[in-house]
Amino acid sequence: MTPSHDQLAHPGESARKNLAIRMEGDQHAQLTMIAQLEELTVTDAIRQAIDQWIESKRNNPQLKQRAEEVLDAIERDANTRRGAIAALLGSEAPTLSESEESGGRTSGRSARTKGGDAATS
Repeated sequence: MTPSHDQLAHPGESARKNLAIRMEGDQHAQLTMIAQLEELTVTDAIRQAIDQWIESKRNNPQLKQRAEEVLDAIERDANTRRGAIAALLGSEAPTLSESEESGGRTSGRSARTKGGDAATS
């Protein structure tokens, strides 16, 4: 894959994504008016609202629990794929982490590097 124009122009920053939304006319009119009164563009007003919504969700215990469950499923899938690749290459399959061997979580998630390998201290 080749980097996008945004990634080349701003190395280290996430590429921007375009989003089109549909809204009722009266809602759009109110949004536009509030943005003008706040001396914001509609786009900036929407970004602020999204930032506030995301921040409010970060403190939701049920959402955190679901996120942990999804992360665990991703880690299990990644370990399965690593094992499959290791078998194809004829190398030794990666060992299970302590929490996987015990069938559950230990006191905390093991530290991982960006590539997904266990971090060393």
